Amino acid sequence: MLGVDLFSGAGGLSLGARLAGIDVRLAVDIDRHAALTYGRNHPTAELVIQDVAKLSANRFRFPRRELVLFGGPPCQGFSTSNQRTRTKANPANWLFQSFVRFAAAWRPTYVVFENVRGILDTERGLFLRLILKAFDELGYRTGVHILNAVDYGVPQVRARVFIVGRLGRHVITGPPPRKHKAVTVGEAIGDLPLLPNGAVALTALPYRGTSPSAYARRMRGSLKACTNHIVTRNADHIVRRYEFVRPGENWRSIPDQARPFTSAGRGPHTGLYHRLCADEPARVIGNFRKNMLIHPSEHRGISVREAARLQSFPDDYEFCGSIGFQQQQVGNAVPPLLAAAVFRAILDAS
Repeated sequence: MLGVDLFSGAGGLSLGARLAGIDVRLAVDIDRHAALTYGRNHPTAELVIQDVAKLSANRFRFPRRELVLFGGPPCQGFSTSNQRTRTKANPANWLFQSFVRFAAAWRPTYVVFENVRGILDTERGLFLRLILKAFDELGYRTGVHILNAVDYGVPQVRARVFIVGRLGRHVITGPPPRKHKAVTVGEAIGDLPLLPNGAVALTALPYRGTSPSAYARRMRGSLKACTNHIVTRNADHIVRRYEFVRPGENWRSIPDQARPFTSAGRGPHTGLYHRLCADEPARVIGNFRKNMLIHPSEHRGISVREAARLQSFPDDYEFCGSIGFQQQQVGNAVPPLLAAAVFRAILDAS
C-alpha cells in the first residue's frame, strides 16, 4: 500500500506507516527545518516544502485503491494549553479543509486524520463535526479513536485522536492495546550518555556500559553510538531550582524564595519544573520551554535524543537544525510506535 503524508513535520506518522509496511511516496510541509529532518530520514519519499493550502492536488497522481492519505494539521490551536487560540477565529484550525480537499481529489481507500484530544471539544465540538461530515459526504465510514501512546509500547502518557476512514466500507476498529507492562523512563533512556547542563555533542556518543532494556535495544538497532545529545543551557539559578525537585514532583517543591513567580491561586501548570520518574512512563513530551521537564537523576533538562527515545524514535533517526528547532520537531511529532499500531489496524482490515 502507498502512503501520502500531509503536514508531515519531522516524520513521526510517516515512520509509523513505514514500520507497518506502507510505502510512503509523498510528504508535504511548510516548515523548512522539519523538512530537512524529514528528508534525511525518508530519502525515498518525494518531499514538497510548501503551504498545503496553496498546493494543487492535481499535481500528483496515485492509484486510489492502494492509497492511504494521512496527516496531522497543526494542533496548537486545539490544545487545552492555548485557550486563546481554541476558537474558529484561528485560521490554523481550518487547515483540515486542505486535507479534505486532497481526499476529495484523490479518493484514497483510507484516510487517517490525527490531532490532539482537545479537538473533540474545541468550539463545543464544531471542528470534529465538520471533519466527520466532510468525510461522510465523500463516502467514508469513519471511526474516532482516542488512543494513549503508553498502551502501544511508547514510554510516555500521551493521548491522541485518530479519525480513520475507509471508502464505502465498514468502520475500522482501533488497534488493541498491548498487554505488556508500560515501558518506563529508565528503561527508555537509562543507557544514554550522561550529559552536563547545556551539552552540545557535535558527534555521535557511545552508549553507557549498563545493560540496555529490551526497549533500548530496539531503539539502538545495530548502532554502537548515536547523535542529538543536545541540552538547553539553563542559567545557574534555574539549575539550583532543579535540586529541590524530586522525581514526580514539579515547581511546587521549589521554596517560595527561589521561585521566579508567585503561586497565588492555582499557580503555573503542573509540567513546569517536572522531574521525570525513572520507574514510570514520561508525561507528555511537548514544548520544551513551556514544560521544562527535568532528567530523572541529573540537574538538567532532557536532551533531544532522550526526548526522541521517549517519543519512540529509533536512534538512527537524526534531527536537524538548531536546538530549538530540534526540540520543536520532537515535541510536535506523533510517536512512531503509536502511529504504526494505527496503520497495522488498517492493513489488517484491508
